[in-house]
Amino acid sequence: MSALQVVCRRRWHGALAFIGAWVLSLGLLGSAGVAHAGRPCDTPQPPKVQTVTQALTLAERTMQALDASGAQVVVLARAGQDLSKYGLHYSHLGFAYRQPDAQGHAYWRVLHKLNQCGTAVSDIYRQGLGEFFMDDLWRFEAAWVVPTPEVQTELLALLQDPSRALALHHKPYSMVSYVWGQTYQQSNQWAIETLALALSPELTMGQPTRARAQAWLQLSGYQPSVLKIGPLTRLGGRMTAANVAFDDHPNEKRFSDRIETVTVDSVFAWLPRAGLSQQPVVTLR
Repeated sequence: MSALQVVCRRRWHGALAFIGAWVLSLGLLGSAGVAHAGRPCDTPQPPKVQTVTQALTLAERTMQALDASGAQVVVLARAGQDLSKYGLHYSHLGFAYRQPDAQGHAYWRVLHKLNQCGTAVSDIYRQGLGEFFMDDLWRFEAAWVVPTPEVQTELLALLQDPSRALALHHKPYSMVSYVWGQTYQQSNQWAIETLALALSPELTMGQPTRARAQAWLQLSGYQPSVLKIGPLTRLGGRMTAANVAFDDHPNEKRFSDRIETVTVDSVFAWLPRAGLSQQPVVTLR
């Protein structure tokens, strides 16, 4: 499986009329090894019709709202896991952007990073909205922020350039990777480091590095979420899940149960505060 998985879909006109076709397409994707954002892959099972309906409804409504926004690029989030005990609402984000097809019709594609079925590695995927929301969501809800026109211009150029989009991708994965570390890289961390690459002229000079991207984020006022995770939870997570590691966190923070990592909620709070986007918008199925 290549690092950049291209899984394109046309616009979702009359999406609910094509549930049967989508069940078939999902079966084919499953046989190839569908990745999930930080969750293990169970034995492949045909998706329930209700799940497909809910995902496609959310995708259709999100598409309509994104079309109406006039944006070319948005930072798009989903609620894939229940993180309420940490005070978090969303679990995973990616970049959604408008892409014209051969006939000149524009449709939305999502570039994001996914963990390989609970293993310790990850890849970058390019998908349609339907696939983005078909990942066994905890809550069928979408949220996004519309970047400023200047940010959209820089992001769109990067997202359409596979070499730049992959420049800061780091395959070793941990769901709770340290925000300012380089040992692992979780999905939301790749997204904001890639955003830094798009917006920082200094990063385009020479070989871009994650450390330089993180320095730009710090100078731009990004603040990670601080999760309180005790030693028993940390030990259990590390022993039972390949995609969870805490050894990249500084000892003084880890042993005081302070796990600093990149979350959707922290990104959505930072972007408007930094003057890089509008306030978040929510779509329900």
